[in-house]
Amino acid sequence: MPNGTIGVAAMGGDAKQVVSTIQDFEQRGIKAAWLTAGAGGIDNLSMFAAAATVTERIQLGTSIVTIWPRHPAIAAQQVNAITQLSDGRFRFGIGPGHIAGMARTYGADYRTPLTALREYIHITRTLFDTGAVEYEGKVFTANYALSGPVPNTPIMASALRPKSYELCGEIADGAISWVSPAVYLRDQALPAIQRGADKAGRAAPPLVMHLPVCVHENGAEVLASTREQLSNYPRSPFYQAMFAQSGFPEAGETQTWSEGMRDAVVAWGNEDQVTARIQEMFDWGMGELIVHIVTAGGDPAASRARTLDLITKLSA
Repeated sequence: MPNGTIGVAAMGGDAKQVVSTIQDFEQRGIKAAWLTAGAGGIDNLSMFAAAATVTERIQLGTSIVTIWPRHPAIAAQQVNAITQLSDGRFRFGIGPGHIAGMARTYGADYRTPLTALREYIHITRTLFDTGAVEYEGKVFTANYALSGPVPNTPIMASALRPKSYELCGEIADGAISWVSPAVYLRDQALPAIQRGADKAGRAAPPLVMHLPVCVHENGAEVLASTREQLSNYPRSPFYQAMFAQSGFPEAGETQTWSEGMRDAVVAWGNEDQVTARIQEMFDWGMGELIVHIVTAGGDPAASRARTLDLITKLSA
């Protein structure tokens, strides 16, 4: 069995369905449930507040909450409530999101996303540690007090390029990757996290790897599903640059998934092959996995069930 924590993304359906999915994960023995900012257009912090009241053991984590629509003081309020409801099982993952969506939807000034992320972490960390903050930065200002500290609440951040991984290594409790080749995480992300940690004089935090998984033997069907279900990433200039740095310039040339990109990003094949791939990720130094289930073939429900059954077995 793989020797690391495997969590699963719980998105899909309306709010009640998402909470039910998290309950199912806990009953299966899966160690962590994660929700993105999108989650079907439903607020992930609200869903975790609900899930916290009907679960007892499973860890809950955002991957991610975008920083532009929520002032850090308001986010700290919400995290404080979820932490209390969950008895300390909540992990706060944040990030700047994608430039196009954030600028179009919220009017975000995206010129200095890492500065904004650094300030957001500073404000929320201060509130969690002390219960109060007085801060005026280049992007955020906060003069606020909670009812008290929010102890033992990790703050993690999304990362894509080396500079963002360095920032996580310097000030966050973990870095969360998204749709990146494993070799890129091994050769670029992990060393960058270490550089940031060395700069701060502290131990390197873990890399929480987002790993698309599809227990399915037909490679052509897996490729077709990857192109459909993860279609946005080869179209994004930021991801195109990351793929090119990973040895896949075709992302920018074709704006779709190649077989090589599929094999570098998606853990697919039969149960033994996927298990070996997951173990390899831990052997390479990933601290934890967020499994994102990719369904393939003519029966999506059966495909999801097959992959989830394997993850359940590996989580036992």
